[in-house]
Amino acid sequence: MLAPSTRNLDFPGGRQRAFPVGCGSCGVLIAPEADPDRCWRDLAGRLAAPVFVPDPEAGYGLDLYTLRSAATRLGRGIRPLGPADRAALQQPHSALAAEGALYDLDGAERRPVSLGVICRPAERDSVLAALPAQAAWAADVAVLLDAAPAPARAVAVPGFSPGAVRVAARPLAGDFAAQRNALQDLARSAWMLQLDADESLDPATGTRLSALAALAEAGAVVSVGLPRRNRVDGILSDVYPDVQYRLNRTAIRYAGRVHERPALPGGWKQSFIALHGAIDHALTGAHVRARSQRYEALDPGRGRVEERDALLRPYRA
Repeated sequence: MLAPSTRNLDFPGGRQRAFPVGCGSCGVLIAPEADPDRCWRDLAGRLAAPVFVPDPEAGYGLDLYTLRSAATRLGRGIRPLGPADRAALQQPHSALAAEGALYDLDGAERRPVSLGVICRPAERDSVLAALPAQAAWAADVAVLLDAAPAPARAVAVPGFSPGAVRVAARPLAGDFAAQRNALQDLARSAWMLQLDADESLDPATGTRLSALAALAEAGAVVSVGLPRRNRVDGILSDVYPDVQYRLNRTAIRYAGRVHERPALPGGWKQSFIALHGAIDHALTGAHVRARSQRYEALDPGRGRVEERDALLRPYRA
């Protein structure tokens, strides 16, 4: 998502610098002569320090909003150094070059996070069988079946306390946002991570979600996106990183019958992307070919029929 940019950054010491290229997703700024490997080595080194201090001569530039996402790549969080930095974090993309205190997400302040899973009745048993791997981080679990309405009932799952895992049902009826919103309402925590039955999350990625929720709250963020790796017949698809905003405050509502996304009252500034892990999505080629047409029939104009070919194309770095 690199595109021409007119943004400037103001660095400590009074230096102002223009960057002609920027990313439309994370907001990182790039100089024309920048060497990607050298930029990453420099960034990684600065992210390992107690305080991030920018280099006005580097081939890249960040505001504090972008630094927050970059730090998660190495399992770190950021704190503004003062009122000006706090204001810049709330108003991306600021002209103030990023400076911030850094800390490790492991062992940091945490918030309880519920896990929610949408599935069909035939997938229920496999979903429940996979849950023990997430017991270290999920405060509770709600599984919502696409079936005739049924209230939530507790089921026993190893690793979870009695009553922590519940299964409910309601018909999806061609409206994915409504189904996700019903799942949000089943959460017992203020935050919920949602997955589909054909998605999985490495438990190591899950263990940092509660620290990410605390990081989000500190910055008035209500939605956190994770990259998703779409594997079609086992091969990583070119639709990558395919960010999915699935870690949300439970009061947030999804919108869109298909390709649903959280409807944020304050817009995208109330979200950020975390890079410490990814959601894995297992698909078959046959499913991909049929899915786009089915989605288009459910919500004409929003089925993303053109995405089918990209999903069937192997990832090209």
